[in-house]
Amino acid sequence: MPGVMVVNNGGPEIEGKTTIYVVISAIMAAFGGLMFGYDNGISGGVTSMDDFLEKFFPEVFQKKLTVQENNYCKYANQKLQLFTSSLYLAALFFSFVASWVCSKHGRRLTMRLASIFFLAGALLDAFALNVEMLIIGRILLGVGVGFANQAVPLFLSEIAPAKIRGSLNVLFQLCVTIGILVANLVNYAVADIHPHGWRIALGIAMVPGIMLCVGSLIITETPTSLVEREKFEEARATLRRIRDSTNVDAEFDLIVHACELARQVKNPYKKLMKRSSRPPLVIAIVMQIFQQFTGINAVMFYAPVLFQTMGFKNNGSLLSAVITGLVNVFSTALSVYLVDRTGRRILLLQAAIQMFISQGIIGIILLVNLKPTGSIGQTDAVIVVLLVCLFVMCFAWSWGPLGWLIPSETFPLETRTAGFSFAVSANMLFTFIIAQSFLSMLCKMQAGIFFFFAAWILVAGVFALYLVPETKGVPVNDMVERVWKQHWFWKSYMTDDDPDEDLKQRKLEMAASTSRR
Repeated sequence: MPGVMVVNNGGPEIEGKTTIYVVISAIMAAFGGLMFGYDNGISGGVTSMDDFLEKFFPEVFQKKLTVQENNYCKYANQKLQLFTSSLYLAALFFSFVASWVCSKHGRRLTMRLASIFFLAGALLDAFALNVEMLIIGRILLGVGVGFANQAVPLFLSEIAPAKIRGSLNVLFQLCVTIGILVANLVNYAVADIHPHGWRIALGIAMVPGIMLCVGSLIITETPTSLVEREKFEEARATLRRIRDSTNVDAEFDLIVHACELARQVKNPYKKLMKRSSRPPLVIAIVMQIFQQFTGINAVMFYAPVLFQTMGFKNNGSLLSAVITGLVNVFSTALSVYLVDRTGRRILLLQAAIQMFISQGIIGIILLVNLKPTGSIGQTDAVIVVLLVCLFVMCFAWSWGPLGWLIPSETFPLETRTAGFSFAVSANMLFTFIIAQSFLSMLCKMQAGIFFFFAAWILVAGVFALYLVPETKGVPVNDMVERVWKQHWFWKSYMTDDDPDEDLKQRKLEMAASTSRR
């Protein structure tokens, strides 16, 4: 692929060549997203299977069989919700452990550990004999998700040339959506395999775990991670390999310089609390909140349950989930093409408008037509499925991938892994909240839940309009100068937190510059 020259804020030019080696490494690493996506999608289908409910949640099974049971409340059960949500609670806590492993031992090892935890969790769930085994298995899966979601986006941002960093990073989210689609297809295929179809569905989760494990053995470590651990010659050789060029001095010097400054920060979490670190930290956390409160995971976790609530039969609901999964994959693939051409902000803003309209109309249709008992008409049901697809479509090319991309590329190196761990943990926290509460909220709020999500989408759009900067084409180690210091609001935060510390850093910069000459 042809190379491009990226101007580094008036400094030396950096050759941004895209090589086959980079693409292959990115694809192998992105299997972490496939692992995450499969587990996202599989739980909703499994929890709608009668064999699974009868064995582990008999009270829900009996309620489901009750002819006049409230449409909105027949799945409301805290233990059933805990089966889905326990994974995200574990991922929340272990994302901080993963941050330390990522910094001290590299991105590759972190991904390998993720695959091992995931394999153990999938094995335990497939052979579960009671609810306790199910939950422990989900917790182990959550540890794996916490490690993978910490390491993979950072890996992708650090090996990618700035020109295609967005597209390459979206591979992670694309694999998430493929994983969800595969899970929906598996659920549909095994739904009529009695009594152990659900075991097959949960056990197949080992496949993406194996793929990530193999991938972590094949891919290279990032040059940034190697320099962080003072493996300079290996880092330079790796950079030459992934760029397929010997002309890497400018980019290597930029990485070394960033690592030299980062090394002065003894406590990155303390540094994150300083005023100058606030812009990327606030955006990283707030984007995770908005990503979850669009209602996307309520749709993706519980799509089969949701469609059953609307009157679809069991197989019909699973098939509808497959359709939304296909839309999710193709729309995320479109994001790979769009993100480095149109930019980040325009995708966020366009999607906010489209998602707001979709959720609002769904809410109106259900409010008018779906009563606590009975079902909506076939025409209205088809319209709802189409609107859900429209909603999933615009989320998949915007807030889905960009919720991971923007935090992975906006932190300076000295707080990158620590800052991204906050993004991962915030995502897992609010995913846990939605997963644990959605069925109960559906029971209490009924159709109003869609208006609840629509209101959040409106706030997210306003936030993106005024406070999310454009990062398209900016080198990942040059965000402070070219993004934060240029933004109308966030530039006021780019002041010296500690004059003495700043003086030390300037002296270090001068010494580093002299040594490179």
